[in-house]
Amino acid sequence: MTTVSQPVQRPRQGQLAQRARSTSTMALVGKISLFVVLLILSITWIFPLFWMVSSALKDDPQVYTVPPVLIPNPAYWRNFIDAWYRLDFNTAAINSVFRYALPVTLLTVVSSVIVAYGFAKIRWRGREALFWVCIATMMLPWQVTMVPLFIIFKHLGWINTYLPFVVPAFFGHPYFIFLLRQFFRTVPEELSEAARIEGASELGILFRILVPLSKPALAVVLLFRFLWAWNDYLGPLIYINQENMQPLALMIYRLRTIALSMGNTAMAYPHLMAVSTIVALPVILAFVFAQRTFIEGISTTGLKG
Repeated sequence: MTTVSQPVQRPRQGQLAQRARSTSTMALVGKISLFVVLLILSITWIFPLFWMVSSALKDDPQVYTVPPVLIPNPAYWRNFIDAWYRLDFNTAAINSVFRYALPVTLLTVVSSVIVAYGFAKIRWRGREALFWVCIATMMLPWQVTMVPLFIIFKHLGWINTYLPFVVPAFFGHPYFIFLLRQFFRTVPEELSEAARIEGASELGILFRILVPLSKPALAVVLLFRFLWAWNDYLGPLIYINQENMQPLALMIYRLRTIALSMGNTAMAYPHLMAVSTIVALPVILAFVFAQRTFIEGISTTGLKG
């Protein structure tokens, strides 16, 4: 019996071993292909940032050299200080941080949290219909409502103030309301019911139970809203005409306009890149330090419909 069964088992073992080697080879090829694709995509996204920092450290001869110089030698670190004081960027930074980005971000987060809680945890007639109306407003491009909003704000006397940015923040943002509602729905309903039985108010349940559990989602909302306000160019261009009220985005454009009007003055391009690097730095640092929370919030938000 053994002499008959052995020749049958050997080819099967050989086939299994060959199939395992083939699967292992395909898995290795797949990993290498994925690594190459990710590497190319990473270089594509990182190179503009690298070029901006590299150009900020060059002088004019290095900037206009062909072929391009990737690593500046020598590096002109003083470009950052000289560029910052070519215009009143200190006032522009104060405007961006304290008059625009921070108040708009905080107000949007607080109002969006309250509205999202109402849509997620409180049962009331018409809740679903009103929620989808709120979501449908995201389909309207801002350019469509730009002219009517400008006319309204002009009649209210809000031109050359930050009120066109701050006041709408009191009403939340549909994208963040959707994001937070989806996250709140992943929290077990039993927690809210237990708190209600013990006499907690709805705001108490929201800020004592749900908000501490929603740090990843709140980090996403905070970072996105701050990023949008920090980089906003079109809004301040429409509503703010006074130079001493301009945020950083408009001041960078003003520096570029001055450089072009003076016929590409000396160190114009390195200084423009130096200021752009300084302005981009807070957002990059915020993402780096909040990276884990930010990715966790993106991956866990919206799992429950």
